[in-house]
Amino acid sequence: MKIIDYYMTPGSPWTYLGHARLAEMAKRHGAKVNVKPVDFGVIFPQSGGLPLPKRAPQRQAYRLMELKRWKEHLGVPIVIQPKFFPVDGAPAAALIAAAPEEKRMVMAGDFLSALWKDDRNIADPAVLEEIGKRHGVTQGAKATYEAFTQEALRRNVFGAPSYVYRDEIFWGQDRLDFLDRALAK
Repeated sequence: MKIIDYYMTPGSPWTYLGHARLAEMAKRHGAKVNVKPVDFGVIFPQSGGLPLPKRAPQRQAYRLMELKRWKEHLGVPIVIQPKFFPVDGAPAAALIAAAPEEKRMVMAGDFLSALWKDDRNIADPAVLEEIGKRHGVTQGAKATYEAFTQEALRRNVFGAPSYVYRDEIFWGQDRLDFLDRALAK
């Protein structure tokens, strides 16, 4: 069976932009997706990454331009500058980690859409409870979330989203075409 390890965070617009496409691609290729929410606040310092507020102004401006380009290119509704961003995605990520494996993809999509499409605060306890209850999850699995983060570090994951197929990392939703070709082999 084809297996894709999907290292993601609900606080990433790039994860949001690639999420539905990844789900469709996996279905088309008969692949299983292991959704593994991780803490990029832990990963970035160890991999040379910087959180958005610490990036140079030029990089921040370019990011906004790229989000607009991808929004138009994909025809995906996205709030480019949501009210609640940056957001603490850890509670949502821990809830995703607590979900049964077969529900994680849909639950992750719900959190991503809440922030990036509906402009909701995914750190708000009411939003967490609402989405968690929808999937039968009432408590997060912090230990699982931390274990996924350590696993991502061991596998040299450094950015979101990252898709690992046959030990090859495909970083970013803009690499989904390459993943698609690898799955087709």
